[in-house]
Amino acid sequence: MVKKLRAARDLMGNVQGCILLLVTMLSNEDNEVIRDVNVLLENLSFVDQNVIHMAKANYFKPLLKLLSSGPQDVKVLMAGTLSEIELTDHNKLSIVKDGALGPLLQLLSHSDLEKRKVGVKALLHLSKLPQNGLQMIREGAVGPLFELLYCHSLLSPTLREQVAETIMHLAISTTTEEAAQEQVSLLDSEEDIFKLFSLISLTGPDIQRSILKTFHAMCQSSSGSDIRQKLRQLSAVQVLVQLCEADNPAVRANAMKLFFCLTEDSGDDSTFLEHVSQRCIEALLRIITSSSDVGEIAAAMGIIANLPKDPDMTGWLLDAEALQIICSRLSDGNRDASYRRQVIENAVGALCRFTVPTNQEWQRKVAEAGIIPVLVQLLASGTALTKQNAAISLKQLSQSSKSLSKPIKKPGFCLCCLSAPESGCPAHLGICTVESSFCIVKANALEPLVRLLGEADVGACEASLDALLTLIDDQEQGQGGKVLDKAKAVSPIVKLLSSQSARLQGKSLMALERIFQVNELVHKYGTSAHMALVDITQKKNSDMKSLAAKLLAQLGVLGTQSSYF
Repeated sequence: MVKKLRAARDLMGNVQGCILLLVTMLSNEDNEVIRDVNVLLENLSFVDQNVIHMAKANYFKPLLKLLSSGPQDVKVLMAGTLSEIELTDHNKLSIVKDGALGPLLQLLSHSDLEKRKVGVKALLHLSKLPQNGLQMIREGAVGPLFELLYCHSLLSPTLREQVAETIMHLAISTTTEEAAQEQVSLLDSEEDIFKLFSLISLTGPDIQRSILKTFHAMCQSSSGSDIRQKLRQLSAVQVLVQLCEADNPAVRANAMKLFFCLTEDSGDDSTFLEHVSQRCIEALLRIITSSSDVGEIAAAMGIIANLPKDPDMTGWLLDAEALQIICSRLSDGNRDASYRRQVIENAVGALCRFTVPTNQEWQRKVAEAGIIPVLVQLLASGTALTKQNAAISLKQLSQSSKSLSKPIKKPGFCLCCLSAPESGCPAHLGICTVESSFCIVKANALEPLVRLLGEADVGACEASLDALLTLIDDQEQGQGGKVLDKAKAVSPIVKLLSSQSARLQGKSLMALERIFQVNELVHKYGTSAHMALVDITQKKNSDMKSLAAKLLAQLGVLGTQSSYF
């Protein structure tokens, strides 16, 4: 009888489509049918091959049961099945929720190498879903995986690559909102970070790529700031600089993306001055001109933008024709939206290092390259950060305009000098051009800068205000204020008195203090500023109170002996 039952199970399992049909019938509305199908499937599950057929039909209950409590060889067979069959994200999630991780993690620690291989492959397959990656970290997968990764003498290169890729998926899972709320991290100690990073110099390209992606993901996680700081302290920059010239394109691209991460909040970290040489600068520019990976191009451009504003570095960039390369990227309108967003954003950031007012020769090179009109165009397009950096460059250029504006020649007395006098710049009271004095008035930048004063992004708004304020620095006879009035900038500046940003409030107060030196502008805008100024004197810190009170005095609302001063 037992033989006949086993034969019947084998026969039904071997009938093409039989098990798939039975699994499909589980969604039948007839409860009696569902009960009978469940009984039949349970009987069929006594044959391991039938269980595999059920799993391929998206019915995993028998497989998970055998994975958890079956004989060792059957556990390995079921784990191998999980590693090989196609799984939807829903199936991956339910398999982990229903208890697959425990048995799989046990396989990782088994003395038999073949069993480890099967466990790693199954975990790799399931870890591609971030929710599963987090659960693996919670259930202690990190330790066994790292133990395997460091066993270079015992494991095949392929198995170590799979382990490294699984670790990479776990790292990616820590970048999710769920991980941030729980404060889940992959590595915490400096020793663990150093140990993993050191493998980059000791492994082949596939493992290198996975480790670089692992660190890139960790740098994006809730503990990213701490990870970035530790990597900089561990001289990771030195390794990444060397990888700027890696032969493997994928390794180089991922090295550049991690390098970019380390520069994002580094300030003027001496680590970069120590390790970034002229050769490295030239390698970054080659990547920008020759790579087909948009992410790598954007990362290389971002590195240039974020490196310390060291004169030697900027000199190397200019010698390597960086300005021309950046200009060509800014002017490349035939690329897709992703390219324009990533690359142009970082390219505009890179320009800020060439427009500093402390070096007018660099500024002149920017003007000669025809970049100023492009910056003006970018004030009206691109991301908020693109607009912010474009405004910063225009501000820095404008800070030199007054000293470069040429005096207007006084008319002579001879008959041959009776031609019409030259028309001067209303802001700088001299002869200005975009190329010679970098004048934002002549560049037609005022209108887009004024529009940015209403930008929701505080950084872009503040940068545009800073650029406009250059017109009223050391203004003569209120000319700058009149120019801002004509550009319709004063009303938006008044509105910034009510901003939630203390920095914007403070800067708008300083702007209005200069603007209201012109009586005509006091009469025109004083009333609209009145209530916001009163509010600041009542609620804000002492410095802002004093300045707001001074403005109210200019408006005739407070006496000059007020206690606010």
